Amino acid sequence: MLIVTPSISIPDSELIERFTRADGPGGQHVNRTESAVELRFDVASSPSLPEEVRERLMARRDRRMTDAGVLVIQARRFRDQARNRDDARERLAEIIHAATIVAKKRVATRPTRASKERRLAGKAQRGETKRTRSRDWSRD
Repeated sequence: MLIVTPSISIPDSELIERFTRADGPGGQHVNRTESAVELRFDVASSPSLPEEVRERLMARRDRRMTDAGVLVIQARRFRDQARNRDDARERLAEIIHAATIVAKKRVATRPTRASKERRLAGKAQRGETKRTRSRDWSRD
């Protein structure tokens, strides 16, 4: 059971784990053990997620989300399988927890008169600098 928040928990039956050989240093050990973990969680059809959390997860533009709505997390940071498994589960919990937080609506504001004047003064200054850089070719 993966506990994300007090109200959201995901049973192990909804998580699909696949173990593969990790790349990177490790000598013969890396060629013999399947320590990398690929964790798959079907966001689109999970009964454990509230509807609004599912919509926020699906709306995220995340390269780890497949077109079918499956979130794929690969963990190969550590050399042993148990630590990679825990790492993948923690990362999944963080992603789901981030989707529980509702983003604040942006309040549209208008620029102040002083900020407009500062912007125009800066533009005039840059234009003047560029004008002084140019050379008068008609005198030669």
